[in-house]
Amino acid sequence: MSTRTNRTSRSYDRNRTYGRSGGYGEYYIDGSAVRKIDVRKEIEEAPITRTSHTVRRNREKAAHMNVGYVAFLALALCAASVILIGYIRLQAENTAALETIAQKESQLNALRLANDEEYSRIISSVDLEYVKDVAINELGMQYAQEGQIVEVETQGDDYVRQYRDMP
Repeated sequence: MSTRTNRTSRSYDRNRTYGRSGGYGEYYIDGSAVRKIDVRKEIEEAPITRTSHTVRRNREKAAHMNVGYVAFLALALCAASVILIGYIRLQAENTAALETIAQKESQLNALRLANDEEYSRIISSVDLEYVKDVAINELGMQYAQEGQIVEVETQGDDYVRQYRDMP
């Protein structure tokens, strides 16, 4: 008889539901050994956190604004707005200066183009054979002879200044 009771109690323990009936208990077994938590009960039994007196007092102080704090915030707002207005003004001046520079650069390019065209027109209008003929026949100029050409070393400049006679 005692063996029979042990067998039935084991099978009874295996299929036994814990807590309230209808699946709303703390845990229940549904054919396997997996425990499923009843969410509603967990929400109801959520631990209530109690804040200490000092924490509550600090939160109340943080929520309450006094005159000094409001004055400080107003002053900080004024300072920030002055700085931001100055920054925006500088940005506007910078943009205007860049536009002026771009306009001046386009003017410079137009003047360079006009200058190059005028230079080309002047160069093409000069007859070099006529200049050579006038220089040799009317002015008496001659081509340089072998010993008349003197080469001078430069120091990186495009021209040489002569301060005394060449040897």
